[in-house]
Amino acid sequence: MKLRQFITVAGAVLLFSIFSTESGAQSTMDLRINEVLVYNDSNYVDDFGKHSPWIEIFNTAYNKVDIGGLYLTDDLSNPTKYPIAKGQELTKIPPRSYLVFWADNKPTYGILHLNFILEPGKTIALFEGNGKTLIDSLTIPHDMITDISYGRREDGGSVWMNLPKTTPNANNNTEPVISSGDRFAQFDPSGAGMAMIAMGVVFMALAALYLFFKMTSRLLAINVNKQLNARLITKAKAGKAESPDSDQEGLAITGEINAAIAMTLYLYSSELHDAENTVLTINKVSRAYSPWSSKFYGLRKSPK
Repeated sequence: MKLRQFITVAGAVLLFSIFSTESGAQSTMDLRINEVLVYNDSNYVDDFGKHSPWIEIFNTAYNKVDIGGLYLTDDLSNPTKYPIAKGQELTKIPPRSYLVFWADNKPTYGILHLNFILEPGKTIALFEGNGKTLIDSLTIPHDMITDISYGRREDGGSVWMNLPKTTPNANNNTEPVISSGDRFAQFDPSGAGMAMIAMGVVFMALAALYLFFKMTSRLLAINVNKQLNARLITKAKAGKAESPDSDQEGLAITGEINAAIAMTLYLYSSELHDAENTVLTINKVSRAYSPWSSKFYGLRKSPK
């Protein structure tokens, strides 16, 4: 019973974790204003071929987030200045990806074109769908340079700077990044350390599995032993309760039954087959010839 309760609780915890992960998959609080370009003279162009200011939104989560239903504004006193359209596939930002809005004050061009423009000194902000919860904001510096974007040094990071390269819909850090594998190769060029670590992980996993199955078998054995003991105790109690009746049944054999048994035994002993005599008697045949060579017995008798 305890084992079943343990399995039930573990399953409930697993389901809760899965559903909590799914519910967190649409957390708009993972969105960040990642990069802006105020003066666009010969840089990134929109779908109409125009050089317009733009704002890049970055999804810091490892799941898809829909920005639809949120608000972008350049006036904190009017947080719902530009409502982002809902139910659009375009507004669903993939994991660790980007979405660029054009601050050209031409919302009729599409859902990614805002109804305001970027100006130095103003604060742009991203608000939740209730129009009250602030998700992220940025005050644009006054010393903005033409075709030089202002963004986070690392995507989603806290350090802002004039980026050496504008990177709309791309990683802000354009410097070569040394992967963890390359770093490990520098410290372990022969691979011996990697092999030892791999073997250690495998043996630890095997030891953990051994302990898990051993504890599980013990729990199952304890449960089975308890059930067997309970059954034996129940049978013992039932046997004690029925023992007087069985004694009375043994004493309830009547005289008629005894007489029938005695008669059966007598008939069995008296009607046994006679003993066979093993003595053979051979008499000499009166005829001198052999019956096997006589044709007399093969003739048909004459009719009367």
